[in-house]
Amino acid sequence: MFDALSDKLTRVFKDLRGQGRLTEENISDGLREVRMALLEADVALPVVRDFIQHVKERALDKEVLTSLTPGQALIKIVNDELISLMGEQHEPLKLNTQPPAVILLAGLQGAGKTTTAAKLGRLIKEKEKKKVAVVSCDIYRPAAIKQLQTLANDNDLVWIESNEKQKATDIAKSAMDFARKQLIDVLIVDSAGRLHIDDEMMQEIKSVHEVLTPAETIFVIDSMTGQDAVNAAAAFNDALPLTGSILTKTDGDARGGAALTVKHITGKPIKFMGTGEKATELTAFHPERIASRILGMGDVLSLIEEVQEKTDQKEAEKLAKKLKTGKGFTLEDFREQLNQMNNMGGIAGLMDKLPGMNQLPPGAAAQVNDKEFIKLGAIIDSMTRKEKIKPDIINGSRKKRIAKGSGTQIQDINKLLKQFKQMQKMMKKMSGKGGMAKMMRGLGGMGGQLPPGMPPFK
Repeated sequence: MFDALSDKLTRVFKDLRGQGRLTEENISDGLREVRMALLEADVALPVVRDFIQHVKERALDKEVLTSLTPGQALIKIVNDELISLMGEQHEPLKLNTQPPAVILLAGLQGAGKTTTAAKLGRLIKEKEKKKVAVVSCDIYRPAAIKQLQTLANDNDLVWIESNEKQKATDIAKSAMDFARKQLIDVLIVDSAGRLHIDDEMMQEIKSVHEVLTPAETIFVIDSMTGQDAVNAAAAFNDALPLTGSILTKTDGDARGGAALTVKHITGKPIKFMGTGEKATELTAFHPERIASRILGMGDVLSLIEEVQEKTDQKEAEKLAKKLKTGKGFTLEDFREQLNQMNNMGGIAGLMDKLPGMNQLPPGAAAQVNDKEFIKLGAIIDSMTRKEKIKPDIINGSRKKRIAKGSGTQIQDINKLLKQFKQMQKMMKKMSGKGGMAKMMRGLGGMGGQLPPGMPPFK
């Protein structure tokens, strides 16, 4: 989400580090570039003004100007101010109330409230071990109720019936009665959205809020909204006692303005962000980790959490044991690794969290894409089990069959097999003494290439 902003800020700080020492003049020049970068990222002007003012005041402090590493000192200030702008720390949902704890989702049409309701329900059910029900009060958008019902069934959430002929407040009342009788722990209410702010919409959501007295009133905002985020956030904040917000579609071509604006406008924390279309792709919003990503320092903590949550630990242990006993790494094992990577949002999702990725040579990161990994998976899936275990038996006729079955070319099969042999050698070295060091030396023997599907970085 922050790629463009991150690139620009990295360049600014690189220039400042090259100055040797900081002066009021080069700090002002650098902050002018930071200001432009934030505005281009669709951050609201009042937010940018306040941010730059705070950074400038701290940067002109004597300790920074006389620091032995002034460039690093300035980066720390910007990092601190970004964290402050986005809310200091992760704020969990406050559901410690008399059941059912109600979560009301509000926002404009198209922001992603309905899918967020299902994602949030699944997350609470799995992490908090609570019984979760969902209901739709959206009586205007065609098929909105049916959409939430389908998502509820797919994610094993309790579905509460409603229909377009009912009033939104009546749906809310009957949902509360149902939740109490069925001993529901958490009730998530999806409200109607509009394409723009209007009095009728605000009056309806206020009435629904009065009926429910929710524990959490969450503003759902599309991260690609840009400057419109300011008006929408302000209007909903005036109409409702918001407790936080959720950013959606952060995996899209968003410039990041909403993330850096909504907390400043509402004064309420960003609690979660949607990172993809899958029901599992809703993650806690950690301001310090996002600031780290913006400044090109990666997000290793989130990466570790994802690995722990989304990889099959038994499979990983089985592979480690296999390598240790010298039984070798097969194409079946490699396919399993591709599946695990896909569960974590693909290679793009992983690279986004690695430190220094914005400092790769131009175009290098773009070469590493999920399409290549999908192609590799299709090739392996078109092989027989025997071929996956003993790829040496794959002759010309077998290659033709595999290429036809996977919709690829014979040269793609050859490339995979060649790189896989190199990968096997690396894995063999890794299983012996001083494994990791040997493996890294082995990368040199691959012409600087990474495992199959990943191009050489030179």
